[in-house]
Amino acid sequence: MLENLSPQAPDALLALIKMHAADPREDKIDLGVGVYRTNDGATPVFRAIKQAEKRLLEVQDSKSYLGPEGDSGFVKALMPYIFGKDSPLADRIEGMQTPGGTGAVRLAVSLAAKAGVKRIHLGMPSWPNHAQILEDVGVEIVPFDHANADGSANLDAVLGAIRDAGDTDAVLLHGCCHNPTGIDYTAEEWEAIADAFAETGVLPILDIAYQGLGQGMEEDVAGVRTVLAKVPQALLAYSCDKNFGLYRDRVGAFYMIASEAGQLDAIASNANALARANWSMPPDHGGASVRLLLEDEGMTKLWLEELDEMRERMRRVRERLAAADNEAPGLNLSALADQNGLFAMLPLDKEQIAKLREDHAIYMAGSGRINVAGLHAGNTEKFIAALADVSKA
Repeated sequence: MLENLSPQAPDALLALIKMHAADPREDKIDLGVGVYRTNDGATPVFRAIKQAEKRLLEVQDSKSYLGPEGDSGFVKALMPYIFGKDSPLADRIEGMQTPGGTGAVRLAVSLAAKAGVKRIHLGMPSWPNHAQILEDVGVEIVPFDHANADGSANLDAVLGAIRDAGDTDAVLLHGCCHNPTGIDYTAEEWEAIADAFAETGVLPILDIAYQGLGQGMEEDVAGVRTVLAKVPQALLAYSCDKNFGLYRDRVGAFYMIASEAGQLDAIASNANALARANWSMPPDHGGASVRLLLEDEGMTKLWLEELDEMRERMRRVRERLAAADNEAPGLNLSALADQNGLFAMLPLDKEQIAKLREDHAIYMAGSGRINVAGLHAGNTEKFIAALADVSKA
């Protein structure tokens, strides 16, 4: 039976990681892996998380099962940051813990499909796993263009997707720090998007994976809150990978927003059943650590300060790249200053990307996506010089 399986294409990013590791050049630059890095190239455990883990070691008295909904205290502790303090939506929201943001997206799509969704409109390019999850669940992907050539969001395309959506359609949007482009909607564009959702009744699926790493904790969810204020129902996926540095601990949350509170039990029971069949229950350690952190004023203050440091460092890198626009003509580097988060897309062809790798030891995805956090004071000038080299007419 198993001999009937066909080989699957290897993950291109994993192959890139191996190539970078095997490169003996000391000045090599890795812009492929999607993790935050410090000026020293490290991806450290947050200091606030270290404190929370120490507290967890002291107070946790059992490793017994929690159930498919996970740590409810963790789920509730995140809510003021996502939905706002004293949100008027509070009695219409139910949430559960998931294995990372990936698990949350998977659960959102699976629940939408169980509710009758057959097609999901998805702005392209997008995080590659979005399409893989949609295909695996069995819903049809209806693509639309996320970005314009000038580095701005394509508002007409997303509004068209929402307005053209049918009764069994949903629309999946990134909440902030778009992966892979870094191109987010403006406040005015979010207003138009929210109005379109309200007019059509189409179900929004909102994916928040980078809160705090764009413009700020409040600013990064302002658009999502604008949508939620105007729609009767929505599904929301949340990741703690980047903004708590808990990549391998798989910490995420999934929230269901119902038209009225009385619908929540039925909706949540279906989500619990899907979670039970997929992973039984999420891992506890990371979620429990986040809960303890957010319950402690001192640890929360330290965490927010760490996020500020990360965001400001990436902003400095973006500003330096944008200032080099004339040094690497044709790449529209100036647009990077107005974009957000870890990622950006450079209009490089395969030959240019190969030349960067072979001649300059710079490793990046074949799509042109770069991880801005892979650049720092010690290698940014080398990167700009390399871009200037490969972009020569």
